[in-house]
Amino acid sequence: MGDELSRFKGDNVNVPARLSPYGASRLAPAIDIVDIATQIAEADRVIGTVVNAKLEVIAEQIRNLQDQARRVLQQALDDADLHRAHCRFQKRVGEIYYLYREPAKGSYFSMLSPDDWKGEPPHDFVGAYRLEADMSWSPAEHAKPPSKEMLLALAGIADP
Repeated sequence: MGDELSRFKGDNVNVPARLSPYGASRLAPAIDIVDIATQIAEADRVIGTVVNAKLEVIAEQIRNLQDQARRVLQQALDDADLHRAHCRFQKRVGEIYYLYREPAKGSYFSMLSPDDWKGEPPHDFVGAYRLEADMSWSPAEHAKPPSKEMLLALAGIADP
């Protein structure tokens, strides 16, 4: 059965015609080196385009992660600066404090808002901040209502 399907004989070719790596019939399409080179070039072009597109997506993700890392680090530096402001009382999570800047002595927190000073605070008003449970600071105008966990923490009740 194998012999009648094989059109080639000899040590180098011992497979049926349908498995031959080249045209085994005079009706088979002519394949020359230019056709193979064209196929390889087209494959290289498509592969290059696909890889380039995937790498651009990864590069964009890297840029986004770098931007996010910069924001996180800047927020940490800002929070650390706020924690270093002078404060003559114990800060409590969830409370809003008012930051003032005295030219000679630097920044300090107060429990009094500019309105409490009848619009004329003794020093330059910088901003109002709420101390969050994770020890970060949120600008009072952007502060979200306290979460259930924060309310429990403020009440001194541990969540089971």
